[in-house]
Amino acid sequence: MKSFSDLTEQEIIALAISSEDDDARAYSGFANALMETYPASAKVFMEMSEEEHQHRRWLTDLYQKKFGDFIPLIRRSEINGFVKHKPAWMIGKLNIEAMRQRAEVIELENYRFYKQAAAQSKDPQTAKLLVQLAEAEKGHESLAARLGDKHLTADVKIEEGETKRRLFLLQVIQPGLVGLMDGSVSTLAPLFAAAFATGNTWATFLVGIAASVGAGISMGLAEGLSDDGKLTGRGHPTIRGLAAGIMTAVGGIGHTLPYLISDFKTATGLAIIIVFIELWAISWIRYKYMDTPFLKAAFQIAVGGFLVFLTGMFIGSA
Repeated sequence: MKSFSDLTEQEIIALAISSEDDDARAYSGFANALMETYPASAKVFMEMSEEEHQHRRWLTDLYQKKFGDFIPLIRRSEINGFVKHKPAWMIGKLNIEAMRQRAEVIELENYRFYKQAAAQSKDPQTAKLLVQLAEAEKGHESLAARLGDKHLTADVKIEEGETKRRLFLLQVIQPGLVGLMDGSVSTLAPLFAAAFATGNTWATFLVGIAASVGAGISMGLAEGLSDDGKLTGRGHPTIRGLAAGIMTAVGGIGHTLPYLISDFKTATGLAIIIVFIELWAISWIRYKYMDTPFLKAAFQIAVGGFLVFLTGMFIGSA
């Protein structure tokens, strides 16, 4: 790799042209990824892309006047001193905050690049343009923030925040909550049926683990295969499936672990306490993320859990 200080003036301008083109493509990719979900932020990145294209045109005109039409392709990744970033097509999969942060990093890197390039240039015309570009980057300091002030009004920011919250609910909280409810409630019957039928803590533990893991696999597959999320807007099926499956298993394993204790009464008493904690946690999550009144959520979960618990206890005692 070549050091920046060893680049010729021709190579510096060529590097600047390719860098501006890369940044413009990155911003366009961000805009495309956000177009449907965050249209205001997408507009921000489209303007940022156009600004980078304008910088590239200025640099290209200067290069062609001095060195001709052929412009060698020189990438930042080929020069020592530049931070290595993922390609634009991979960056587009980042969340909106990460995209804005990346834009701010790009502006800072460009400012430093143009400032150093201007100091290194011996041609007055080239140095003048590089200084102008450096000042443009410094004046913006964060082009994302400047355009954000222009496009992202308070109402739009609130709306986009609500959109992120809705997606988080649909993709993670909702399937995770359903899984936690299923695991915490559905495994009560086989667990306590085994407990009261055998009086053996180790056997009860094995039944609980089997029921929890089996329910997790079943719930995860059911959620992941229910729909691809494209029409329903429920997000990627893998994320939903994992959230549902893991939380289902966690919900069942939580009140199964006490049966590692050899004393049956102690283990059962502790398991019942954990069940109550789980049910109250579910009620709080429904209140916090699903806009369900807390008392209503608690009543629904408590009644369901209690009925399943009684079912397991009566079957095990028969």
